[in-house]
Amino acid sequence: MARYTGSVCKLCRREGMKLFLKGERCSSPKCALERHSYAPGMHGRQAQFRRRVSDYGRQLREKQRVRRIYGVLERQFRRYFEMARRTRGRTGGELLCILERRLDNVVYRLGLADSRAQARQLVSHGHIEVNGRKLNISSALVTAGDEVRIRESSKDNGHFRGLAEILELRSVPEWLSLNASEMSGIVVSLPKREQIDVPVAEQLIVAYYSR
Repeated sequence: MARYTGSVCKLCRREGMKLFLKGERCSSPKCALERHSYAPGMHGRQAQFRRRVSDYGRQLREKQRVRRIYGVLERQFRRYFEMARRTRGRTGGELLCILERRLDNVVYRLGLADSRAQARQLVSHGHIEVNGRKLNISSALVTAGDEVRIRESSKDNGHFRGLAEILELRSVPEWLSLNASEMSGIVVSLPKREQIDVPVAEQLIVAYYSR
């Protein structure tokens, strides 16, 4: 499957905001956006002085931003949009709720990984189980009542040593419940738009796909 292999710091600079694609580094002075607040490329410095962006440009930018935050390719993102469109409720809000339910995002939200990219790697390497069974599909959608945990055979892995103590200091979204000592969590309920802290104007995405 195709995937982005370039510098993720360039993605943050292109969007003009931190997408937190590299975990703790994004909160440190090493963050590329702290050192270079302009867009990447030879004309990046001049971009901020260009004429105002068109409505289409703003819609495209918003769609790209959400795709990059969750690490989803265009084809899959379009499929999620069609799922949201067929669901009762506001399409934009439902789209974000579907993205939040991805297994890699849940692993990240529980604090078991520092970034969604790292969460995808943990899932694909077989370190995560859902309801007692190993699941290595990062795009799998969880539902209310599901239990997500680190596999017992993986707890001796270097990444997970000392993680329980770190989890004690972390907070999780209202729709999740964390058991720090067991390095596990339960999906208490499906996420609602007001419980998702992603800074995005989802109505622009709906407008983009409604052209």
